[in-house]
Amino acid sequence: MAGRVRDGRAMIAAMQPRLDPRIWRFVLVSPDTAPQLLGTAIGTFREDEGVTAIVPAALAEELGIEGPDFARIALMVHSDLEGVGLTAAVSGALAEAGIACNMVAAFHHDHAFVPSNRADEAIDVLRKLAASLK
Repeated sequence: MAGRVRDGRAMIAAMQPRLDPRIWRFVLVSPDTAPQLLGTAIGTFREDEGVTAIVPAALAEELGIEGPDFARIALMVHSDLEGVGLTAAVSGALAEAGIACNMVAAFHHDHAFVPSNRADEAIDVLRKLAASLK
């Protein structure tokens, strides 16, 4: 896969964390909410217990689905799905700062979902992490 970065240190150094202005919520999809939720989900995952969707927090609120709100930070490095170290470095740096992190890998980029009230702090942590390896 040309253009993908596989080396862990290179992935970390090349990442350019970008904050999505939207706020997201992880929700459990039920038959009565599936049409609304799945049509707006940024991601889904099927587990034995059901389907989780990451949806706009405003929609979840409208549907009466409570839960914590998350900001999405796209790492903006074309990371290889078989690369090693990016997730560990990102989640480790955020953990050291006391910031919860839910990582999602997609085809082109990795994404960190952090509590929305700590998004700016998380961006700073990740930018410093990238700069430390340049």
